[in-house]
Amino acid sequence: MQEAEQKQPIVLQRADPWVYYHTDGYYYFTGSVPGYQEIEVRRARHLSELENGERVSVWQAPATGIMSRLIWAPEIHYLNGKWYIYFAAADDESVRNAQHHHRMFVIECSETSPMTTNWQVKGQIKTPQDSFSLDATVFEFKNELYYLWAQQAPAIPGNSNLYLAKMSNPWTLATAPTLLSIPEHSWEKIGFKVNEGAAVLIRNHRVLITYSGSATDENYAMGLLWADADSNLLDAYSWHKIDHPVFKSSPKNHLFGPGHNSFTTTPDGQTDILVYHARPYDNHGITGDSLANPDRHAYAQAFTWDDQGFPVFGEPGDN
Repeated sequence: MQEAEQKQPIVLQRADPWVYYHTDGYYYFTGSVPGYQEIEVRRARHLSELENGERVSVWQAPATGIMSRLIWAPEIHYLNGKWYIYFAAADDESVRNAQHHHRMFVIECSETSPMTTNWQVKGQIKTPQDSFSLDATVFEFKNELYYLWAQQAPAIPGNSNLYLAKMSNPWTLATAPTLLSIPEHSWEKIGFKVNEGAAVLIRNHRVLITYSGSATDENYAMGLLWADADSNLLDAYSWHKIDHPVFKSSPKNHLFGPGHNSFTTTPDGQTDILVYHARPYDNHGITGDSLANPDRHAYAQAFTWDDQGFPVFGEPGDN
Protein backbone atom coordinates (compact mmCIF):
# COMPACT_ATOMS: atom_id res chain seq x y z
CA MET A 1 0.00 0.00 0.00
CA GLN A 2 1.30 3.45 -0.86
CA GLU A 3 2.15 5.66 2.10
CA ALA A 4 -0.05 8.72 2.63
CA GLU A 5 1.57 11.92 1.47
CA GLN A 6 2.86 13.89 4.44
CA LYS A 7 0.81 17.02 5.13
CA GLN A 8 2.96 20.13 5.33
CA PRO A 9 2.72 22.43 8.38
CA ILE A 10 1.81 26.09 7.94
CA VAL A 11 4.32 26.96 10.70
CA LEU A 12 7.04 24.72 12.10
CA GLN A 13 7.53 24.16 15.83
CA ARG A 14 4.64 26.26 17.05
CA ALA A 15 2.28 24.48 19.42
CA ASP A 16 -1.04 26.00 20.49
CA PRO A 17 -1.50 27.87 17.19
CA TRP A 18 -3.85 30.82 17.07
CA VAL A 19 -4.88 32.48 13.80
CA TYR A 20 -6.94 35.64 13.45
CA TYR A 21 -7.98 37.03 10.04
CA HIS A 22 -8.23 40.83 10.25
CA THR A 23 -10.07 43.37 8.13
CA ASP A 24 -6.73 44.48 6.65
CA GLY A 25 -6.53 41.21 4.71
CA TYR A 26 -3.79 39.65 6.84
CA TYR A 27 -3.78 36.40 8.77
CA TYR A 28 -2.18 37.06 12.17
CA PHE A 29 -0.57 34.07 13.85
CA THR A 30 0.86 33.38 17.28
CA GLY A 31 1.71 30.23 19.23
CA SER A 32 4.00 28.83 21.90
CA VAL A 33 7.64 29.55 20.99
CA PRO A 34 10.14 26.82 22.00
CA GLY A 35 12.02 27.99 25.05
CA TYR A 36 8.80 29.65 26.26
CA GLN A 37 10.35 33.08 26.89
CA GLU A 38 8.70 35.30 24.28
CA ILE A 39 5.56 36.07 22.31
CA GLU A 40 5.93 36.19 18.55
CA VAL A 41 3.36 37.47 16.05
CA ARG A 42 3.48 36.64 12.35
CA ARG A 43 1.34 37.82 9.49
CA ALA A 44 0.80 36.92 5.84
CA ARG A 45 -1.85 37.28 3.16
CA HIS A 46 -2.21 33.48 2.94
CA LEU A 47 -1.93 30.77 5.58
CA SER A 48 0.66 28.97 3.46
CA GLU A 49 2.92 32.04 3.65
CA LEU A 50 3.08 32.28 7.44
CA GLU A 51 6.18 30.10 7.83
CA ASN A 52 8.27 32.58 5.86
CA GLY A 53 6.12 35.66 6.47
CA GLU A 54 6.73 38.82 8.43
CA ARG A 55 7.35 38.18 12.10
CA VAL A 56 8.02 40.25 15.20
CA SER A 57 8.93 39.20 18.73
CA VAL A 58 6.43 41.56 20.33
CA TRP A 59 7.05 40.78 24.01
CA GLN A 60 9.86 39.23 26.06
CA ALA A 61 9.40 37.69 29.48
CA PRO A 62 11.04 39.64 32.31
CA ALA A 63 14.00 38.11 34.14
CA THR A 64 12.05 37.49 37.34
CA GLY A 65 8.52 37.49 38.68
CA ILE A 66 5.19 35.85 38.00
CA MET A 67 5.45 36.35 34.19
CA SER A 68 9.09 35.28 33.80
CA ARG A 69 8.89 31.60 32.86
CA LEU A 70 7.05 29.18 30.56
CA ILE A 71 5.10 31.57 28.35
CA TRP A 72 2.40 29.29 26.98
CA ALA A 73 -0.37 29.45 24.39
CA PRO A 74 -0.67 33.13 23.41
CA GLU A 75 -3.79 34.20 21.51
CA ILE A 76 -4.19 37.44 19.56
CA HIS A 77 -7.57 39.21 19.47
CA TYR A 78 -8.87 42.56 18.23
CA LEU A 79 -11.40 44.11 20.62
CA ASN A 80 -12.87 47.61 20.69
CA GLY A 81 -10.22 48.99 18.35
CA LYS A 82 -7.22 47.57 20.22
CA TRP A 83 -5.12 44.42 20.05
CA TYR A 84 -4.90 42.00 22.95
CA ILE A 85 -2.76 38.91 23.51
CA TYR A 86 -3.84 36.48 26.22
CA PHE A 87 -1.30 33.96 27.54
CA ALA A 88 -0.23 31.93 30.56
CA ALA A 89 3.03 32.37 32.47
CA ALA A 90 4.74 31.06 35.58
CA ASP A 91 7.51 32.03 37.99
CA ASP A 92 9.19 28.63 37.88
CA GLU A 93 10.88 27.12 34.84
CA SER A 94 10.20 23.54 35.91
CA VAL A 95 7.24 22.20 33.94
CA ARG A 96 6.33 19.94 36.86
CA ASN A 97 6.25 22.82 39.35
CA ALA A 98 4.54 25.10 36.84
CA GLN A 99 1.46 22.92 37.12
CA HIS A 100 0.89 24.85 40.33
CA HIS A 101 2.38 28.21 39.34
CA HIS A 102 0.82 29.13 35.99
CA ARG A 103 -1.58 32.05 35.91
CA MET A 104 -3.23 34.01 33.05
CA PHE A 105 -2.18 37.43 31.73
CA VAL A 106 -2.97 39.90 28.95
CA ILE A 107 -1.03 42.58 27.06
CA GLU A 108 -2.53 45.42 24.97
CA CYS A 109 -1.50 47.30 21.84
CA SER A 110 -3.21 50.52 20.70
CA GLU A 111 -1.43 50.78 17.35
CA THR A 112 -3.10 50.02 14.03
CA SER A 113 -0.77 47.08 13.44
CA PRO A 114 0.20 44.60 16.15
CA MET A 115 3.56 44.04 14.44
CA THR A 116 5.34 46.18 17.00
CA THR A 117 7.07 45.89 20.37
CA ASN A 118 4.81 48.62 21.76
CA TRP A 119 2.67 46.36 23.92
CA GLN A 120 1.59 47.25 27.45
CA VAL A 121 1.08 44.73 30.23
CA LYS A 122 -2.48 45.00 31.52
CA GLY A 123 -1.75 42.37 34.17
CA GLN A 124 -3.14 39.12 35.49
CA ILE A 125 -6.67 38.01 34.71
CA LYS A 126 -7.76 37.22 38.25
CA THR A 127 -10.32 34.56 39.03
CA PRO A 128 -11.98 33.84 42.40
CA GLN A 129 -9.91 30.68 42.87
CA ASP A 130 -6.16 31.38 42.88
CA SER A 131 -4.90 28.17 41.26
CA PHE A 132 -3.18 26.77 38.19
CA SER A 133 -4.87 28.33 35.16
CA LEU A 134 -4.10 28.73 31.46
CA ASP A 135 -5.32 28.63 27.85
CA ALA A 136 -7.72 31.55 27.99
CA THR A 137 -9.70 32.67 24.96
CA VAL A 138 -12.27 35.43 24.52
CA PHE A 139 -15.29 35.79 22.27
CA GLU A 140 -18.01 38.34 21.68
CA PHE A 141 -21.64 37.24 21.64
CA LYS A 142 -24.77 39.41 21.66
CA ASN A 143 -22.69 42.51 22.40
CA GLU A 144 -21.04 41.00 25.45
CA LEU A 145 -17.48 39.80 25.95
CA TYR A 146 -16.88 36.34 27.40
CA TYR A 147 -13.74 34.79 28.89
CA LEU A 148 -13.23 31.03 28.58
CA TRP A 149 -10.32 29.26 30.26
CA ALA A 150 -8.88 26.14 31.91
CA GLN A 151 -8.22 25.99 35.65
CA GLN A 152 -7.52 23.51 38.40
CA ALA A 153 -9.98 23.21 41.28
CA PRO A 154 -8.91 21.56 44.55
CA ALA A 155 -12.25 19.80 44.96
CA ILE A 156 -12.15 18.23 41.47
CA PRO A 157 -9.61 15.48 40.75
CA GLY A 158 -7.42 16.26 37.76
CA ASN A 159 -5.33 18.97 36.16
CA SER A 160 -7.81 21.42 34.63
CA ASN A 161 -11.49 22.08 33.91
CA LEU A 162 -13.21 24.60 31.62
CA TYR A 163 -14.81 27.76 32.99
CA LEU A 164 -16.77 30.65 31.46
CA ALA A 165 -17.47 34.21 32.67
CA LYS A 166 -18.51 37.57 31.27
CA MET A 167 -15.99 40.42 31.22
CA SER A 168 -16.43 44.09 32.09
CA ASN A 169 -13.39 44.92 29.92
CA PRO A 170 -10.72 42.84 28.15
CA TRP A 171 -8.74 42.28 31.37
CA THR A 172 -11.41 42.00 34.09
CA LEU A 173 -14.04 39.37 34.87
CA ALA A 174 -17.54 40.71 35.55
CA THR A 175 -19.29 37.55 36.77
CA ALA A 176 -18.57 34.47 38.81
CA PRO A 177 -17.14 31.59 36.75
CA THR A 178 -19.45 28.88 35.45
CA LEU A 179 -17.98 25.38 35.38
CA LEU A 180 -18.64 24.00 31.89
CA SER A 181 -16.69 20.74 31.71
CA ILE A 182 -14.43 18.43 33.69
CA PRO A 183 -12.38 15.47 32.40
CA GLU A 184 -14.90 12.68 32.79
CA HIS A 185 -14.67 10.42 29.72
CA SER A 186 -11.85 7.93 29.28
CA TRP A 187 -10.38 9.75 26.26
CA GLU A 188 -9.95 12.95 28.37
CA LYS A 189 -7.94 11.24 31.12
CA ILE A 190 -5.04 9.44 29.42
CA GLY A 191 -1.81 10.46 31.16
CA PHE A 192 -3.41 13.54 32.70
CA LYS A 193 -7.01 14.50 33.48
CA VAL A 194 -7.26 17.56 31.25
CA ASN A 195 -9.77 19.88 29.63
CA GLU A 196 -7.89 22.84 28.09
CA GLY A 197 -7.17 24.80 24.91
CA ALA A 198 -10.73 25.91 24.16
CA ALA A 199 -11.82 27.69 20.97
CA VAL A 200 -15.25 29.01 19.99
CA LEU A 201 -17.36 28.69 16.85
CA ILE A 202 -20.73 30.46 16.52
CA ARG A 203 -22.74 28.85 13.74
CA ASN A 204 -26.14 27.38 13.00
CA HIS A 205 -27.84 28.97 16.02
CA ARG A 206 -25.30 27.39 18.38
CA VAL A 207 -22.26 28.41 20.36
CA LEU A 208 -19.77 25.56 19.97
CA ILE A 209 -16.60 25.04 22.00
CA THR A 210 -13.81 22.73 20.99
CA TYR A 211 -11.25 21.81 23.64
CA SER A 212 -8.39 19.36 24.14
CA GLY A 213 -7.98 16.49 26.59
CA SER A 214 -5.35 14.04 27.92
CA ALA A 215 -1.56 14.34 27.93
CA THR A 216 0.29 16.19 25.15
CA ASP A 217 1.40 13.02 23.34
CA GLU A 218 -0.43 10.94 20.73
CA ASN A 219 -3.39 10.65 23.12
CA TYR A 220 -4.13 14.38 22.94
CA ALA A 221 -7.45 14.91 21.14
CA MET A 222 -10.28 17.41 20.68
CA GLY A 223 -13.75 17.32 22.18
CA LEU A 224 -16.88 19.40 21.65
CA LEU A 225 -19.37 21.30 23.83
CA TRP A 226 -22.36 23.24 22.54
CA ALA A 227 -25.20 25.46 23.70
CA ASP A 228 -28.25 26.88 21.94
CA ALA A 229 -27.71 30.50 20.93
CA ASP A 230 -30.87 31.55 22.76
CA SER A 231 -29.80 29.99 26.04
CA ASN A 232 -28.04 31.59 28.99
CA LEU A 233 -24.38 30.75 28.37
CA LEU A 234 -23.58 31.17 32.06
CA ASP A 235 -26.09 28.48 33.02
CA ALA A 236 -24.16 25.21 33.07
CA TYR A 237 -27.34 23.34 32.17
CA SER A 238 -27.34 25.13 28.79
CA TRP A 239 -24.27 23.17 27.72
CA HIS A 240 -24.11 19.73 26.12
CA LYS A 241 -21.00 17.57 25.81
CA ILE A 242 -20.23 14.98 23.16
CA ASP A 243 -18.82 11.86 24.81
CA HIS A 244 -16.17 11.05 22.18
CA PRO A 245 -13.31 12.98 20.57
CA VAL A 246 -14.16 14.85 17.38
CA PHE A 247 -10.54 15.07 16.15
CA LYS A 248 -7.78 12.64 17.13
CA SER A 249 -4.50 11.10 15.97
CA SER A 250 -4.30 9.80 12.42
CA PRO A 251 -1.70 7.03 12.07
CA LYS A 252 -2.48 6.74 8.33
CA ASN A 253 -1.59 10.42 7.82
CA HIS A 254 1.30 10.38 10.31
CA LEU A 255 -0.14 13.14 12.50
CA PHE A 256 -0.40 12.53 16.23
CA GLY A 257 -1.86 14.38 19.21
CA PRO A 258 -3.87 17.01 17.35
CA GLY A 259 -5.35 19.74 19.48
CA HIS A 260 -5.24 23.18 21.04
CA ASN A 261 -6.87 24.55 17.93
CA SER A 262 -8.23 27.81 16.58
CA PHE A 263 -10.62 28.66 13.76
CA THR A 264 -10.44 30.94 10.77
CA THR A 265 -11.87 31.12 7.25
CA THR A 266 -10.72 31.66 3.71
CA PRO A 267 -10.53 35.40 2.87
CA ASP A 268 -13.96 35.28 1.22
CA GLY A 269 -15.46 33.75 4.37
CA GLN A 270 -16.90 30.81 2.43
CA THR A 271 -14.75 28.00 3.82
CA ASP A 272 -14.14 27.25 7.50
CA ILE A 273 -10.60 26.29 8.47
CA LEU A 274 -9.35 24.41 11.50
CA VAL A 275 -5.86 25.33 12.70
CA TYR A 276 -4.26 22.87 15.13
CA HIS A 277 -0.95 21.47 16.28
CA ALA A 278 0.24 17.90 15.89
CA ARG A 279 3.45 15.88 15.80
CA PRO A 280 4.55 13.90 12.73
CA TYR A 281 5.34 10.91 14.97
CA ASP A 282 3.91 9.32 18.10
CA ASN A 283 5.23 9.35 21.66
CA HIS A 284 7.75 6.61 20.92
CA GLY A 285 9.78 9.21 19.05
CA ILE A 286 9.99 11.47 22.10
CA THR A 287 12.63 11.33 24.81
CA GLY A 288 12.00 13.14 28.07
CA ASP A 289 9.05 15.40 28.80
CA SER A 290 6.73 15.70 25.79
CA LEU A 291 6.14 19.40 26.61
CA ALA A 292 9.84 20.07 26.10
CA ASN A 293 9.76 18.49 22.64
CA PRO A 294 9.51 21.27 20.00
CA ASP A 295 8.03 19.21 17.16
CA ARG A 296 4.40 20.17 17.57
CA HIS A 297 3.85 21.95 14.27
CA ALA A 298 0.90 24.12 13.22
CA TYR A 299 -1.36 22.69 10.52
CA ALA A 300 -4.51 23.95 8.79
CA GLN A 301 -7.33 22.18 6.99
CA ALA A 302 -10.81 22.96 5.76
CA PHE A 303 -13.81 21.35 7.42
CA THR A 304 -17.50 20.96 6.65
CA TRP A 305 -20.82 20.70 8.48
CA ASP A 306 -23.30 17.85 8.78
CA ASP A 307 -27.05 18.09 8.22
CA GLN A 308 -27.58 18.63 11.95
CA GLY A 309 -25.38 21.73 11.91
CA PHE A 310 -22.34 20.25 13.65
CA PRO A 311 -18.75 20.52 12.37
CA VAL A 312 -17.16 17.56 10.58
CA PHE A 313 -13.40 17.80 11.06
CA GLY A 314 -12.36 14.48 9.53
CA GLU A 315 -8.84 13.29 10.31
CA PRO A 316 -5.66 15.33 10.65
CA GLY A 317 -4.05 15.54 7.21
CA ASP A 318 -7.20 14.79 5.23
CA ASN A 319 -6.82 17.91 3.07
